[in-house]
Amino acid sequence: MEKENENSSQLVDIRDVKIDRSLPSEERIKSFIEQIKNPYQFKVGDTVVKVSFANTQNTITDNFINMIATM
Repeated sequence: MEKENENSSQLVDIRDVKIDRSLPSEERIKSFIEQIKNPYQFKVGDTVVKVSFANTQNTITDNFINMIATM
């Protein structure tokens, strides 16, 4: 099964993800990935969220780090 076509019942609800803000950024990222399983498709309640990025100078890594750093 392709990740972009995951059944919503298999997706992780981001509200259940817990981030320890005392951890260094790299550890927060690792924890987030382990918990969310697919950072590009997850749920918020009954709503499925698919993450995509605009065509900019920022890399996907830049955007992902910025997203996790603000959590």
